Amino acid sequence: MEDFVEDIQQQDSQEQQMQAEQVAEQAAATEEETSITSEEGLAEMEEKRSIVNEDAEKHRKLRDELNNQTKEWKAKRDALNAQVRELVDEAGKCREERDSYNQKVRETKELRDEWNQKVTALKEQLAPYRTEKAEEKDQVPLKQLKKQLQDLEYMQQTQPLGKDKENGIVKQISVLAKQIEEREKTYEQNDEIKNLVGQLKEAKAQAETYHHQVSEYAEQAQAAHDRMIGYYEQADKLRKEADAAQAKFIECKQAADEEHKKHIEQIKSVHEMDKDAAAFKNKKNTVKKKRVDESGKKEAKEIFERFKAGEKLSTEDLMALQKSGYL
Repeated sequence: MEDFVEDIQQQDSQEQQMQAEQVAEQAAATEEETSITSEEGLAEMEEKRSIVNEDAEKHRKLRDELNNQTKEWKAKRDALNAQVRELVDEAGKCREERDSYNQKVRETKELRDEWNQKVTALKEQLAPYRTEKAEEKDQVPLKQLKKQLQDLEYMQQTQPLGKDKENGIVKQISVLAKQIEEREKTYEQNDEIKNLVGQLKEAKAQAETYHHQVSEYAEQAQAAHDRMIGYYEQADKLRKEADAAQAKFIECKQAADEEHKKHIEQIKSVHEMDKDAAAFKNKKNTVKKKRVDESGKKEAKEIFERFKAGEKLSTEDLMALQKSGYL
């Protein structure tokens, strides 16, 4: 017990030196507690955090909506581009078909021209015979007879005629047709002429056949060309739509990226606020603990003063002195 009293006396001298420091510390602690533990400041911080968090959520929702639109525009663009490729492929097939028919036109024209040259050559070979026959009989040339027949047939078909005049023209046509037929039979009785006439008929038939083929191939080539142009026009129209979809895709993607950036910035702000709030609460707890410690020291000091005054201490009083560092 004597040792205990001696220790307490030593601490009493030290206590006097610490009193001035404690007064200053208590004043500083009181001021710090007033600024740090403000419930209004914490409530304001929580309210601001809620606002920022709501704003972050709005940016997130808008970002997701824009991302969905981006996917839709991308799908539309890809579908349109696929259609464009199909149309271009079809146009390519039509081009090949057109070029193939054009090649046939060129080849068939060459054959037709060859047979037309043969027709011309055979006519030149037959011309002297026909002239000789006409001169021998002092007849009108066969070519002239055919021209007369052609003129009469044209008149009959195109001009309004009285009954008598029309009957007269019909008789003239009949006479001319018979003369032409007989003249041609006369020519064909000659073996050489007959052979040339046969060749001429064959050459004309061949030339006519190839001429019809040229016309058919040309029509088919033009039809293939028209289909090709149609496919290209459709492809150009869809390509413009695809380009517009691509522009909307980029627009939505950029807007979504911007909203994502804003969302992240707001989330970072929320995290910073959480850190500040945690620090705020830690400081508050620290101040509270410090206040409790100061209160405990004040209580121990009062117990110690009672002890010096000769008052008997209880077990709880001794524990309080020990907790506060007096023992």
